[in-house]
Amino acid sequence: MSDDDQPQQDATPVTDPRDGDRPHENALTGPRDGDRPGEDTLKDPGPDGRSREEAVTVTGLRYAFGSSTAVDGLDLTVTSGEVFGLLGPNGAGKTTAIRCVTTLLPVPAGMVKVFGHDVTTDRMAVRRLLGYVPQQLSADAGLTGRENVALFARVFDVPRRERAARVAQALEAVGLAEVADRMAGTYSGGMVRRLELAQALISSPRLLILDEPTIGLDPIARTGVWDHIMAVRAASGMTVLVTTHYMDEADQYCDRVALMHQGRVRALGTPRRLTDDLRARRGDGTSPTLEDVFRDVAGSGLDDLDKGGEFRDVRRTRRTAARVG
Repeated sequence: MSDDDQPQQDATPVTDPRDGDRPHENALTGPRDGDRPGEDTLKDPGPDGRSREEAVTVTGLRYAFGSSTAVDGLDLTVTSGEVFGLLGPNGAGKTTAIRCVTTLLPVPAGMVKVFGHDVTTDRMAVRRLLGYVPQQLSADAGLTGRENVALFARVFDVPRRERAARVAQALEAVGLAEVADRMAGTYSGGMVRRLELAQALISSPRLLILDEPTIGLDPIARTGVWDHIMAVRAASGMTVLVTTHYMDEADQYCDRVALMHQGRVRALGTPRRLTDDLRARRGDGTSPTLEDVFRDVAGSGLDDLDKGGEFRDVRRTRRTAARVG
């Protein structure tokens, strides 16, 4: 059953503890030389002697849609300044987890925090820290690119005297300044996703959340979107939390990744560390990919993806792909 298509009124957070909810035994959380810090070292002092700040902290998160559990005991920490990938197939629980972080789904207090602010008790403070690009398209084809971003500037209460400059800055950051006054309906798929990135950046967020930002795009457009994401991140130092089906993207752009399956994290670490660990365990001289790692930790459970609920996932994906393509 898809975690994206269930009616929200039937959704309930699940808080009862259950044994066996820790990541797969192959999950990797400790640091290695040259790697991003693991969860067990996130509070250790950095090179400047100061502790690394936790951008996102998720503790024991469970969420169910009726009788179907979408997220099942999620523990996760995202470090300030890193690009963190939440990976997995349709129905893995990625989007549900993201919606909990963005305050779009209700959760019990204490389960999810963003830069120390509880998403339940301090919701507005959390929202002011976020930029969010959802999987479903949010740009209005009947407005120009500039008008779309200006609309978000008003929604995010950007001061009137700053709006024009901030809108122009956001459009410039994603490479759309020259086409800003064209109707968004004339944009290519890659341009639309970059426009939505500009919308998310208008509030100067500390945390940028991207849910399948390159879905339905061709390889060139996918690369273009990621080039702009990484350029903005390098210039601002913001934290990026992204979900994706594309393991090659995660391998190239993410500092750390968590592989989810059936609502749980099955492996956690840097892409290189996860693939190195699998290579060592195989001992056959092959060079595994992140997809190989995922198949290893998820095992035969991937066969369950052929059962129930997946028609909705395919329909939603094709609908989005058609709109950006």
